[in-house]
Amino acid sequence: MSTATTAATSAPNRGPLTELLLGGGKARRITWGLVGLMLLMSVVRIVSGEQALTSSSTFATALLLAVPIGLAALGGLFSERAGVVNIGLEGMMILGTWGAGYAGYQWGWVGAIVGGIVLGAAGGLLHAIATVSFGVDHVVSGVAINILAGGIVRFLSELVYAGSDVGGGVTQSPALSSRPPSFSLPVLSSGPDLLGDLQDTDWFLVSDVAGLLRGLTSGVGILTLIAILLIPITYLVLWRTAFGLRLRSCGENPAAADSLGVPVYRMKYIAVVISGGLAGLGGVALVFVANIYKEGQTGGRGFIGLAALIFGNWRPGGLAAGAGLFGFADGLQLRSRTAVVALLLLLAVLLLAVAVFQTTRGKYVQAVVAAAFAGLSLVGFLTIEELPTGIVSFTPHLITLLVLSLASQRLRMPKADGLVYRRGDH
Repeated sequence: MSTATTAATSAPNRGPLTELLLGGGKARRITWGLVGLMLLMSVVRIVSGEQALTSSSTFATALLLAVPIGLAALGGLFSERAGVVNIGLEGMMILGTWGAGYAGYQWGWVGAIVGGIVLGAAGGLLHAIATVSFGVDHVVSGVAINILAGGIVRFLSELVYAGSDVGGGVTQSPALSSRPPSFSLPVLSSGPDLLGDLQDTDWFLVSDVAGLLRGLTSGVGILTLIAILLIPITYLVLWRTAFGLRLRSCGENPAAADSLGVPVYRMKYIAVVISGGLAGLGGVALVFVANIYKEGQTGGRGFIGLAALIFGNWRPGGLAAGAGLFGFADGLQLRSRTAVVALLLLLAVLLLAVAVFQTTRGKYVQAVVAAAFAGLSLVGFLTIEELPTGIVSFTPHLITLLVLSLASQRLRMPKADGLVYRRGDH
């Protein structure tokens, strides 16, 4: 009997949960990382007395706000994996919001989804024409689309709504003619609402986990479910199909891909149009929240989506974590201004852990910087009762900058990302 056979027969049979918790590899590290984060949040909730920190309403709001950011980040993933930097995600989201508002009041929530995707994809097509066909610098083209999108939607609003009797105006559309459906888990999150009862007990960790689960399973909209499903679908398409391999090869080495028969220009076009459509779908999510289109509705979420993409190291799972982080910060500041102060304690502990980790790696400068910011965060928690309104509303952007600065050491973008490709020049 061979050694491999002996090892296979002697290894205990593990279920999927046991394998996830006790097995090796990245899955185990992620699982224990989430468990540790939940324990830390529970401790911070008890120490600070801020129940909103782990309440179901906060997590539900975070999920709602993470969806447009995550969809924009997914759009950026397709584009940049094909080698085209998409700074224009914000503009494509703006086009998507207008398309959703117009089509939504005409044909309801299904029409809003189609309208948002179509106008967002049109923005992506414009970006592809400029960068792929005409060789315009990717950043210049993206910035131009962001500027152009604001003017286009204002022009369209004046053309369609001004002076008409359908309602709306130059800065907003009429209300959608129908609202999208939402779902809740029976018994656990609706009806008897067992998770809600557990949350109200204020038990250590138990009520926090119940608040998390209830927030993620109560009143979940159809577009939220679509966005969640798009994460594994994107992974399977890009990393488990021939189409995904060809697309990613265009972002790594387009000359080599071209020599092997991959239609580089066509793949880039497809990727950037998909990118625009997903960004437009993120705009639809914003319209669903307000039930109308409003000028300035995106509020920079396209740029935050780009930051989530970079934080996630150009991976679907990583960008989903980044979108969730930014959505949580945004949702918390909407639910409670005082609860944002509790984030300072959470941040102090996390930064202290980063300092210890950097010390073990021999990077003493980074360790000292992280420890210094941990001390400042702890002092802020102990001395500040309530942050000013301006700082509270800027919390998601501050977290964006902080996370990017901490994550920048381990990033690896596609090698040909942002490079103008011309056949025969390489």
